[in-house]
Amino acid sequence: MLAKIIGLAYAGIDGYPVQIEVDLGGGVPSFDIVGLPDLAVREARDRVRAAIKNSGLEFHFHRITVNLAPANIKKEGSGFDLPIAVGILAAKNEINLEKIQETVFVGELALDGSVRPVNGMLVMALAAREAGWKQMVLPAANLREVMIVDGIRPIPVENLNQVCGFLNGTWEPDLSVLQRLPEEAAAVGIDEDLADVKGQEQAKRALEVAAAGGHNLLMIGPPGSGKTMLARRLPGILPSLCTEEAVEITKIYSVAGMLPPGVSLIRRRPFRSPHHTTSPAGLIGGGRIPRPGEVTLAHNGVLFLDELPEFSREVLEVLRQPLEDGRVSIARAATTLTYPARFMLTAAMNPCPCGFYGDPYKACSCSPVQIHRYQSRISGPLLDRFDLQIEVPRLQEFEYDGLQTGESSEAIRKRVEQARRIQQQRFQGKEYFCNAQMSSRDIKEYCPVDAESRSLLRQAVQRYSLSARAYYRILKLSRTIADLAGEELIRIGHVAEAIQYRSLDRKGNGE
Repeated sequence: MLAKIIGLAYAGIDGYPVQIEVDLGGGVPSFDIVGLPDLAVREARDRVRAAIKNSGLEFHFHRITVNLAPANIKKEGSGFDLPIAVGILAAKNEINLEKIQETVFVGELALDGSVRPVNGMLVMALAAREAGWKQMVLPAANLREVMIVDGIRPIPVENLNQVCGFLNGTWEPDLSVLQRLPEEAAAVGIDEDLADVKGQEQAKRALEVAAAGGHNLLMIGPPGSGKTMLARRLPGILPSLCTEEAVEITKIYSVAGMLPPGVSLIRRRPFRSPHHTTSPAGLIGGGRIPRPGEVTLAHNGVLFLDELPEFSREVLEVLRQPLEDGRVSIARAATTLTYPARFMLTAAMNPCPCGFYGDPYKACSCSPVQIHRYQSRISGPLLDRFDLQIEVPRLQEFEYDGLQTGESSEAIRKRVEQARRIQQQRFQGKEYFCNAQMSSRDIKEYCPVDAESRSLLRQAVQRYSLSARAYYRILKLSRTIADLAGEELIRIGHVAEAIQYRSLDRKGNGE
């Protein structure tokens, strides 16, 4: 007999339905899976056979052929175990075929028949809803992920016997747990507050400007100056996530298998801080089965690179494409996957190998050659992509006592959100929503400057040998500073402040 079951799979962060055809024929007993299965899918033969037998169900030896359609797309993962088992039981008329026609199935089977969770459940649930399915049988451990998907009824199961009982009408799941999260759970939680940072007012101002426009930020300073402390507080002043952004982040973490237990929707902006020994594949994504890298895990959030020159040149250079495009493509022989990667790049570095070049309290032990070689590890094109380059001086212990606690993250975030609302109105109908993402054509439209400001820009370009990219980024930064001030026109004071944030450009030209 022939049975047809609908399963689900995903590629990148997009799901798609897979039709699973199970044929039981005569002849020499065998169990074949076709349709470009990977090793995990082929191993389903042994898991399904043991799960059916250990669940107290009969597994008759037949010539079993399972086809996964469309057959030209490679199938990966263990989520096909459950629909294959249901297909075998349906082909033997052991379950009700009527309910199968209106249900999709996803889940991994253990040898004892229990149903284990799989990655990417949110992505697949969204795909099932878009395809018009109303009901989805899934592992009970994945239930929280699909709670945010309206329009599809989840059927959480813990073992194969419950699946058979549901399809035969002898068992119904307890759906009382399908209560939506309360509205107050959607608020942004801020664990680390900028009020904890004493002093460093210029750095705090730079963080506010960066957050308001979505700009990349580089902090240069000696050890102990508070660069990492400042960076970790940047997500707390970013605007609250909208529902679309939260769903997109949750999809990424669901596919990566990194969704925290019991969480149905991530409501905080990601903060990723990979170690400097990370590989290009770890940063961008990849592997035999391509997985999201750190740039994708930081989507809609912050990617922080501490000790920037310690990262290998190869790792740093692969950042250039996602910084420009907001996405990363991973090509393999069978397919090409595209992951979103629109993040704020924040980095910190010492001014020299020992860390004390230019420090007024401790002498530097590095030679000029060592300092030049250290700073040259960051290429000019990558350096240009940092809109703000600021120096963070080290404070002495006696200075802390006289410093007052600064503004809280909540107060700064309110100003940032007001500036972002101005930008959202400005870019209504476009694909982007903040100043840092403007194209050169949009800069001409939205960043006009008067003759006095243009003269100052021209002087800065000539004096500091700024590139065209740096010139346009100063204009974007000026637009953000004006938005924070609530002014429609970019004035010379806004341009002057933006130029001051090109610290390395000025240092490199003798200032």
